[in-house]
Amino acid sequence: MKFLIKPINSALIVSAVLFSASASAAVTVEDAWVRATVPGQQATGAFMKLTSDKDGKLIEAKSNISKAVEIHEMAMQDDVMKMRQIPALDLPNGKQVELKPGGYHIMFIDLHNQVKENDEVELQLVVENNDGSKETIDIKALAKPLTKSAETAKHDEPMSMHKHGH
Repeated sequence: MKFLIKPINSALIVSAVLFSASASAAVTVEDAWVRATVPGQQATGAFMKLTSDKDGKLIEAKSNISKAVEIHEMAMQDDVMKMRQIPALDLPNGKQVELKPGGYHIMFIDLHNQVKENDEVELQLVVENNDGSKETIDIKALAKPLTKSAETAKHDEPMSMHKHGH
């Protein structure tokens, strides 16, 4: 009998463990990162890809790195790019929603300290499913340099996450 041994993607192991730990966990988070800041900078953003296995919405984000954490969108309005807070971000069943520079993102306002390259930023996302149940996702996202784009960030080290229902 022959056995073929292949390297296992660590993200698959994390996904399998999370799925077995919480069969109701509906949202997968990939490529989470936070933009590093310069001294004195008072705000920054977090970016990631979210995929839900049921219809729901991102209703809240929390972190201890700033006084306020908001869900934002960038959109053209009268030929001007504007950023604004939104009350929730729809997460349609099976469709990946990307939070990226120039689009949807998590905004940290009134930072307590500078976010330096390679800092690990803890953040919680609260998702409300269409059945009214809520899920909290704990994320540790790595801070990337100011010049780093979401395209290059997605190839770097994986972030870690934990899910638990509420």
